[in-house]
Amino acid sequence: MASNGAAQILLAVGTKKGLWLGTSTDRQSFDFTGPHFLMNEIPSIGIDTRNGGTRILVGVRSEHWGPTVAHSDDFGATWIEPENGAIAFPADTETAVERVWQLFPDTEQRPGVVWAGCEPISVWKSTDGGEHFELNRGLWDHPHRSEWGAGFGGAAAHTVLPSPSDPDTIHMAMSTGGVYRSTDGGTSWEPRNHGIQATFLPDPLPEFGQCVHKIARDPQIPERLFAQNHHGVYRSDDNGDTWISIADGLPADFGFVMMTHPRRSGTAWVIPIKADAERIPPEGHLAVHRTDDAGETWTRLDGGLPDPDYNVVLRDAAAVDTAEPVGVYFGTRGGSVYASADEGASFTEAISHLPDVLCVRAAVVG
Repeated sequence: MASNGAAQILLAVGTKKGLWLGTSTDRQSFDFTGPHFLMNEIPSIGIDTRNGGTRILVGVRSEHWGPTVAHSDDFGATWIEPENGAIAFPADTETAVERVWQLFPDTEQRPGVVWAGCEPISVWKSTDGGEHFELNRGLWDHPHRSEWGAGFGGAAAHTVLPSPSDPDTIHMAMSTGGVYRSTDGGTSWEPRNHGIQATFLPDPLPEFGQCVHKIARDPQIPERLFAQNHHGVYRSDDNGDTWISIADGLPADFGFVMMTHPRRSGTAWVIPIKADAERIPPEGHLAVHRTDDAGETWTRLDGGLPDPDYNVVLRDAAAVDTAEPVGVYFGTRGGSVYASADEGASFTEAISHLPDVLCVRAAVVG
């Protein structure tokens, strides 16, 4: 904690050309270091504060050396990369990792467990804090895998979401393929997309094949999930078995971001984009929208944001912290990162003129 009693926040920003790390006690002005991993793509970040320290995990993609996961236990002063790579496909798969899309530390009750989602579409599990990962064969050997396609950005396993209440329940989402759920710890997986549309397919309501951009879990009701789809914003109240639209009240149902409050049930944030064919904020007005009633109503939040702004926010380029009140953060493809210390009511620019922002993560650190 900071000496003045305020929480110290770590803000990590992954871009097309490196990683920036910022710290702040007021969530308005930040001191940044970087670029770390200059000229390398940083599509994924995980901040693990479970064991009394702070471990920063980053998915690093070098055009020359390929992808790996590096970690730092000293706020980026030094970095460790496993000699043979943290993530590598078994020889029998005859496959290589293209990109690490997601790094997700599990709950306090499962110390050392970190999940990863990769391209080609695959889920991985680490039990040593993210130093080494093992391929989940249940998903990799799934009979649907040959029919999963690549979204516009690639074949992305972009969400891995273990349940805090049940260690056997895990949700993952992909582009394209939709939402899949395991109830046996990852041994088997079933598609869970009933009600989510795929407007670009001949059958708009297939069993799988949807391009779900992001899912997030309610903090108090583990079986309640929220999803941002390729045209559609949805909620599930039954652990993903069925989904209903909650897009009414939003200026557009397209977007990439879905975030939920770390403590308060029913609160979620999205950042709408006009359409798949018009990838700008609606009418060029960048804004965050928040619901406090699980999607029944939405509030537009744009205080402090530039207008107009034609840049969009990618699926992992937004995050919340666990401070009180909750901080909300996002970065744009124009290289600006915005921070809110009041749950989105007002924003300040934390850093600007960065390369294309791919991933943003924030955490309260000691």
